Amino acid sequence: MKLENKPTSITIQNFTTESGAFYASLNLSFQVFGRALHTAPLVLVNHALTGNSQVIGENGWWNDLIGENKTINTADYTVLAFNIPGNGFDGCVIEKHLNFNARDIARIFIEGIQFLKIKQLYAIIGGSVGGGIAWEMTALEPKITQHLIAIATDWKATDWLIANCFLQEQILHNSSRPIEDARIHAMLCYRTPESFAAKFQRSTHQELAIFNVESWLLHHGKKLQKRFQLSSYKMMNQLLKTIDITRNSNSFDALAAKIEADIHIIGINSDLFFTASENEATYEQLKKLKNKVTYQEIVSIHGHDAFLIEYKQLDNLLKDIF
Repeated sequence: MKLENKPTSITIQNFTTESGAFYASLNLSFQVFGRALHTAPLVLVNHALTGNSQVIGENGWWNDLIGENKTINTADYTVLAFNIPGNGFDGCVIEKHLNFNARDIARIFIEGIQFLKIKQLYAIIGGSVGGGIAWEMTALEPKITQHLIAIATDWKATDWLIANCFLQEQILHNSSRPIEDARIHAMLCYRTPESFAAKFQRSTHQELAIFNVESWLLHHGKKLQKRFQLSSYKMMNQLLKTIDITRNSNSFDALAAKIEADIHIIGINSDLFFTASENEATYEQLKKLKNKVTYQEIVSIHGHDAFLIEYKQLDNLLKDIF
């Protein structure tokens, strides 16, 4: 059994984005964990904004959910994770981020699946922007997967999300410390006032003579600056802003009705980014079109990041699928 590997690359040739930009070649790297390809049901994991294909192992960002005897048991499943082109994890960056939208990445992932001769996925699971790309993939290829698991995400970017991405872009373009400052703002979207109150209780950092919440935000900014590139942040922010399965297309109802997968929506009651109310509205709309759709909620004070924190709850919500 193959537990993990280093990123392997596929070359996507002659790709034209929806905006009309032509790329003679694009690098699409991926990692496979658990059972070897074509020997077990396959789960595609789409990473979030600062994530990558390293879902388990050293520096694996979803070690608590995926692995031996975990919710997604690598003894029973093949786990595939692509790097979103331009995320920088494989050393490849894309400078002209405005050429791309979330659907372009979905198209690239579909080409990767076809290249690997995968006929159908057992599940596509993704949180945040990764979940938005999962929505885009199933809208483009309604038969691609048996289960669509969309966590802390939605099929479209709302005005509120677009506004926050716009502010992120302004910081990334105009700040003298773009990655650090953008990350500080982003953390305010990913957490909640209640989460901060519970964690910091207005305490101060004696040596730095600042509030601990300020020290924590500065730490997160510096940490990301060390491992993330500016072009990658711009690219990922652009993708987040452009999630919309209905762009230049039919209505949501027409697209969603064609999706053959069982759709599992998991919201977070305190999410300030992809709000629970938007997730509930999507569920109510889907219920009129499909029988196999569920909505469940992570209950947490931690906001959007709860899908990376509340592993026991996520296990309970997902164990029946896996």
